[in-house]
Amino acid sequence: MTSLWPRIEPLLAKVQKPARYIGCEDGAQQPVHGPHKVAWLLVYPDAYEIGLPNQGLQILYELLNERDDAVAERSYAPWTDLEALLRARGVPLFSVDTHRAAGDFDLIAFNLSAELVYTNLLNCIDLAGTPVRAAERGPEHPLIAAGGHCTFNPEPLADFVDLFVIGDGEEVIAEITEVVGDWKRSGRTPGSRQGVLRELSKVPGVYVPSMYDVEYDGARLASITPKYNDVPARVEKRTIADLGAWPYPKSQLVPVTEVVHDRLNVEIFRGCTRGCRFCQAGMITRPVRERPAAQVQQMVSDGLKRTGYDEVALTSLSSADYSGIDQVVGGIINDPSCSGQVSVSLPSLRVDAYTVGIASEIAKVRRTGLTFAPEGGTWRMRQVISKLIREEDLYGAVDSAFSQGWQRVKLYFLTGLPTETDEDTLGIAELARQCVAVGRKHSNRVNVVASVGGFVPKAQTPFQWFGQNTAEELRRKINLLRDATRKERGVSLKWHDPKATMAEGIASRGDRRIGAVIEDVWRHGGTFQEWSEFFDLQLWEDAMARQGLSIDWYVHRHREADEVLPWDHISAGLHKDFLWGDWEDALAEAGTPDCRWTPCYDCGACTGYGIEHRVASATPPAGGSQGTGQDLSTGGAVPVQLLPRAGAGAPRS
Repeated sequence: MTSLWPRIEPLLAKVQKPARYIGCEDGAQQPVHGPHKVAWLLVYPDAYEIGLPNQGLQILYELLNERDDAVAERSYAPWTDLEALLRARGVPLFSVDTHRAAGDFDLIAFNLSAELVYTNLLNCIDLAGTPVRAAERGPEHPLIAAGGHCTFNPEPLADFVDLFVIGDGEEVIAEITEVVGDWKRSGRTPGSRQGVLRELSKVPGVYVPSMYDVEYDGARLASITPKYNDVPARVEKRTIADLGAWPYPKSQLVPVTEVVHDRLNVEIFRGCTRGCRFCQAGMITRPVRERPAAQVQQMVSDGLKRTGYDEVALTSLSSADYSGIDQVVGGIINDPSCSGQVSVSLPSLRVDAYTVGIASEIAKVRRTGLTFAPEGGTWRMRQVISKLIREEDLYGAVDSAFSQGWQRVKLYFLTGLPTETDEDTLGIAELARQCVAVGRKHSNRVNVVASVGGFVPKAQTPFQWFGQNTAEELRRKINLLRDATRKERGVSLKWHDPKATMAEGIASRGDRRIGAVIEDVWRHGGTFQEWSEFFDLQLWEDAMARQGLSIDWYVHRHREADEVLPWDHISAGLHKDFLWGDWEDALAEAGTPDCRWTPCYDCGACTGYGIEHRVASATPPAGGSQGTGQDLSTGGAVPVQLLPRAGAGAPRS
């Protein structure tokens, strides 16, 4: 393996942002390659400024480089200007750490966080000099791997990716390394590629598409079955039971150029029990596993000293739900070693968990961006999606913020949700209007930004059977909101392109036949499809037509109860009958309360982890009370806020 830097450096003067490709970040590893080491190239298939902050990639990067039998480097999708130069000069995709050719690595592993990066994945494989289709690769080519939330429906990429990691990657990468190491030591002889893939298919949490036969019954998928008896019929996700055992990343990368989320990021817990039916992340990452508070404090303290950042984000799916979040935030802000100069941000805030106490602590240093996600415009809609927050919850959280000096708050909403009416849609404008009114009790300069995205049903959720709204219907609903907010002083409306929402729908619930569509879009120039300046719906519509596939059938139709879904052989730990029951509850407008404070719903996520939730008081006093929940990391009891919820469906035993 030799460095391509002498060929890369002359090209950097001709591109828009050369700092994307030079490496040299604070915290970058110093990989030492060797014939006895399995070489991983970890790729985020988007631009450097989007991919560098990704915590999943950084965690695996550190873990692999700590091993004696492995080495890991990083790469990101080259922007269109550099790609053109690489292709013109015959320079392949390369790592940013030592600028080695991607094709020299044993594995090229992609992090998949969004479906519209799928064409970038194909582009990176091609730039690496590796056949795009897995069936055309030989033992001399790298193994192509992928992980991340999108892999819970891996079928659209099954023809291109050799192996998928389902679930948490911290433990499974060691097992993959050992299998690939044995193959490497055997000499990677002709014909051995299928052998190593078969061995990898036996690793829990690893899905190898080439080990499965797919059959169709007309337009419908009939079955996905293993080719061999020793290949599992159902691939179970991997789950890290004790997050405290994995205090990574220990050396977060500090970029040399501007990136998104440029701050210290510390993950405080994984999973979510809130049960929002639209949220794939909340479903597939169960159960909740908290990082011990002392470890959070230590990771923050060490990270701030090493990086020099003056802002820390405590990340999770619902950060204000963390046990003792007030104390953790206060401990960071009031730490004498920080001289009162470190600000804290809490992404993914639940409005019913945000308090004046949290607001006042954060406001002591700097008022970082504040975003809440009501998701639905009316209480009826929020019961359908099981986002059980009331208007008074939202107004109380907004009042807490404005009372502490915030003047701008962002609200996230979805449109195109199941059973949504125009009244529900217009409820978004009304909530924004009322939040402005709350803010004006404290300031005349308040601004509330209502950001609206089109809903895309995702695999492994109760809404996986729902037929997505058409782009035309989503546009009509956005126009309703534009008309309703046009004259509202203090309300700003932003929205996601409905055309991009439709393209995402094609990829999110597709079967293996959609792979040909993704390849077609890529071959017609469709890279960086998640970027508005490059997105082109016509490419997707033309590709579907050329493949003889119907957009209406894949995107807009409701699925039936007995239908074989493309991801049924992939387990997120949730029982399918639980998801179907939750879908029926949604149609009945019955919300499901957080399972920390109710009898168990038997969703299946906690099976095998020895976790038993403690049931909170069945009849809390008015205004909420303190119940007791189970801390899943330590087995200890932690104080939690129990709020009465109306209109909730009964738990299923």
